[in-house]
Amino acid sequence: MKIDVKKVARLSNLTLSENEKKEFEEQLSSVLGYIEKLNTLDTSGIEPTAQVTGLINRTREDEKTGDCLTQEEALLSAISKTKNLFKVPKLVDTTE
Repeated sequence: MKIDVKKVARLSNLTLSENEKKEFEEQLSSVLGYIEKLNTLDTSGIEPTAQVTGLINRTREDEKTGDCLTQEEALLSAISKTKNLFKVPKLVDTTE
């Protein structure tokens, strides 16, 4: 299975040497080959599960503890704000 390591590196914002590209291509191909091998197994009689320990998530309501800033106090240090909200620069996708 041929892996486009250059594209994966670019999407991951990594700079790789030619030796690293070759090494990672071999490693990724090996991993994907193993996944393909797993895909050949018959799992039709196995019920899907996210975990097998029987643990249950324990949640609680958020509680105010200690001193907290009001919205107005938090916005006092904002470089830019609009309509009582922090205003941040737009994120731009530079991967393409």
